[in-house]
Formats: sequence, structure tokens, C-alpha cells
Amino acid sequence: MAPSLVHLPNGHTLTVSTVFAGFQFKSNDLNIHHSAFPPGWTIIIESQEEEDEEVAVDGHGDHDGPRRGKIRRFKNPTLHGDNLFISSISSPSNADFKPAASPTRQLAMMLWATLWWYFHQPKPDTRLTKGVPATTSEEGRPRGEWRINIKREGIFKGRHLFPKLERMGIISSEDSCVGESLDDRSGEGWNRMFATQRGFWLTDPRIFLFTLSPTTHSPYPGASPYPSRPGSPTRDSMLSSRPDPPADVQSGVWTPQPQSPGPFASGSHLPTYYPPPPTLFTFTNNIRHPLRQKPPAQGETFYTRYIPSMGQYLSFRVASLSHKSPTHRGPVSDPSPNFLPPHSGVTPGSLPSIANMSLHPCDTDLLHTWMNIPRVAAFWGVSGPRSVQESFLKNALNSKHSFPAIGCWDGKPFGYFEIYWVKEDHLGRQLSSHDYGNWDRGLHALVGEQEFRGKERVKVWASALVHFCWLADPRTERVLLEPRVDNEKFISYLRDIGFYKEREIAFPHKQAALMKIRREGWEAPVL
Repeated sequence: MAPSLVHLPNGHTLTVSTVFAGFQFKSNDLNIHHSAFPPGWTIIIESQEEEDEEVAVDGHGDHDGPRRGKIRRFKNPTLHGDNLFISSISSPSNADFKPAASPTRQLAMMLWATLWWYFHQPKPDTRLTKGVPATTSEEGRPRGEWRINIKREGIFKGRHLFPKLERMGIISSEDSCVGESLDDRSGEGWNRMFATQRGFWLTDPRIFLFTLSPTTHSPYPGASPYPSRPGSPTRDSMLSSRPDPPADVQSGVWTPQPQSPGPFASGSHLPTYYPPPPTLFTFTNNIRHPLRQKPPAQGETFYTRYIPSMGQYLSFRVASLSHKSPTHRGPVSDPSPNFLPPHSGVTPGSLPSIANMSLHPCDTDLLHTWMNIPRVAAFWGVSGPRSVQESFLKNALNSKHSFPAIGCWDGKPFGYFEIYWVKEDHLGRQLSSHDYGNWDRGLHALVGEQEFRGKERVKVWASALVHFCWLADPRTERVLLEPRVDNEKFISYLRDIGFYKEREIAFPHKQAALMKIRREGWEAPVL
């Protein structure tokens, strides 16, 4: 069973405890800042065993269909047999929080958080046995996709809830017909809904995570002491003086500031996901390509996720030319107990710590140190005085088809990365048009800090960058890397997380292995 403390990507934590026939989820953050999660909710989850079918050696059986086994208490995930629904919730007081403008979105967030916990459980064996000849070896058996069934019971009984959840992408159905029934209360077509592991990880969490607005007299602080949409001015309001908002007001776990907002920071308390814009084309160096959106700002964190195997938060932010290291505003792992008083409005992440006191060198100094490490210099060729790395970073920030990023473990920088669009990159000029699409991306990477090297960490951050590429634009179908062919260790790590070597490419400065991973074959980031 996964740890009972669940770390969500926006820094919220939930405690999961066993109750009769299910599990109770309890928010740990309601007493220190505003939250969209109720104080708690309970799920009912059970496993229905599917009995193995007797299959003849030639693959033909004499049965009419699958035989369902008995229902048992959930212990460990099964490939297809788990069933889940939310049985009850407890809502916060209306005196402290304004009710959610969309109860459906709040229920979707609770279901999303529940699935976040579920898909962090140990993965079941994906090899199928039903319909497979008994003589087939273990490795030769077909593999299925991990899914959990979402039952139309408990809180999910509302006639319009499942259709809305399906439109939001959190649940799916194999029944794509309209149906014959004219009674929408019958539930026709909505009784066999499910969520898959791949579908869950390919859905952006910013669609579901948001916060509730505290009431005027609530002891729970909000992100802004003023409404985000002021009304028309009145004589009284014009005569009254309006103090400036405090600079250190918290927004959930993220503290938004002009230079370094987090991906979940929202002064309006709304979800921070925006769909990609329509496809428009332009030309760069005689290459016709889609008009690209601007990357996040310098110092802005664009991806964060707690890594259970490391016990730390992994995050990526855009590199900065500032002479000071950008302050880390995101969540960090905090093994110390929560000693803060209720309703204090202070989060553990806002207290002084190594992660947020800007004790690290600025990004230019980091690059100067890292690029002069012999093993790094051998592959990147950007060694030399500080002015060399400063010019390198300026060029990276001015690129129209890529942007530079700094990876951090619990806010401590460990490596430099570049995320680029393949079509406009020099790699695209080495490939034929069928090798990549308009929205396919590529990665460059280096790890500069010795303490954060090693196979397991490489697999985590590499799969996280691929995860970001899938979430950033659903039209991205491939992620490419082109490491030098003698970088055998890194190439083997890439293979471990699903990349495959398509062929070798001769660049003027190196012989590269073309490594690819496809959205269709990707399952989940390394946890």
C-alpha cells in the first residue's frame, strides 16, 4: 500500500486512512490556508475477481463469456477488477468559505485526488491470461491497460454528473453511442465508466486543482484581500482609502509574485489550465511551422511533482539572467511536524528554509560551474570564463523555438535543460518530414550537481520532462533526444523509461543517437 500521506503537485497534502469498506481522505491544509478540499471524504473501493477461463491449447474454449468472481475488500490494485465511488463528503462551514461556484468541479477535484492516490499504488501485473493458450510463456502473453471502474453510486448518482466528468476527461467509456433511452435518469450508457492509468497521467492537473474563496470574515486567509472583479465605483468607495495589499499574502501553497508564480497560483481561485490556441502558421529561416506560444517567464516554475521514491519535490523553472537566484516558491518535502497554529495563514513552505532563502548561486554562476566540469564540457563544449556561459544563456533565452530550464530537488538546482520544438531546430533539418510532427519536442540535458546524479534520479527527471511535454500540448505525439553515441550510460537510462533508438545521425559536431518516445506507448512518469 502506498504511504498514507499523499502529496499533490500543488503542495496540498492528504492523509488517507482505512475505514469500513473503504478509505477516508482528510485534508491536512485547511487549518493553515484556504483550500478547495473539504475537511474529508470517504470512498468505497472493492475488487471483483475475474476467474481464469479454461483455455484449450489451440486457444479455443467452450465458454460463452467471462465468469465474474467474488467481490473482496481492496488490498492491492488489480488490472481491471477494482470499483470505486465516493460515498460521502463533509463540506467546510459557509461562514469560512464561499461555496464552490461549481460543485461538479469540486467533486471532480476530489475524484482526481483519489485517482492520484490510487495510481501511486503498486502497479498490478499487466499480463493477461484470459483467452491465452496455456502453453504461452509469461513474456509472450499480451498486456492489458491498468484501469479502475467508477461506479454510479453514492455522490456520483446525479443524473448529469457523469456526463460532465466525462467531458472533463477524468472518466471514460467504451460505449460511444447516443443510446435509445429518452429517460436521462436511466443511466443508459453511463454505468460502465472507468479511468485508465495512461489517461490519468496525460490529463493536466491544472484542470482540476483550484481553491475556494474565503468569506469576508473568515479566519482563513485568501490570496487577495480584495475581490478579483470590483464593482462599479460608488461615492463611499471613492472617498474611502484602500490600503495596498500585503506583499506576503499566500495563495494556497504557491506565493504568486511578478517574477516567479507557480503553475497552480491563482488570485481568482480558479483552475489555471488554458487550452492550446488554434493552429496558425509562420515562417522561420524558410521553415513553415506553427506559431508558438511564449514560454513561461524567467524564474517561473512550470512543473512540479512529489517523487515518492526520492522523498522530495522535483520542479523545473525557466532559467534567469538575474544576479540573484530566483526564490523557490513551490512546495518542498517537510519531514518536520506541523507546529503552526490554526488559522495562522502561514504555510510551512513560506517559513525560512534552505529552499526559499536564495542561498544558491544565480543561474549564470551555476552554468559557469557546471559547464566547466570536464565530463560536461566534453559533451556541451561551453566551458570557459563566466562571460561564455552568460552569452550562452542569453542566446537560449532569446531563442524562438526553445527555452532553457533549471531542474530543482526541493528547490535546490541540480541541472540545466532545454526544451525545443523539433521542426525549427537543427535536428529537424537532419530529419525527413515523416520523422516528426508540427508539435513534436526535443530535450537537451545536463546534471551539474554530483549529489543528484545516478540512474534512478535520471529516470525520474527524464520521464518528468516527457510528462511535461505531453501536458503542455496534447498535439505533441513524440519527444526526441539526440545524445552523442558514446554517451552509452545516458542512452541506456532513456531506454529504461521507454525511449527507443531509431538510428544514428551525423551532425557537424557529433555522431548522435536519435532517441524517440511516443505518446501512444507512454504509460506514466517514474514515481
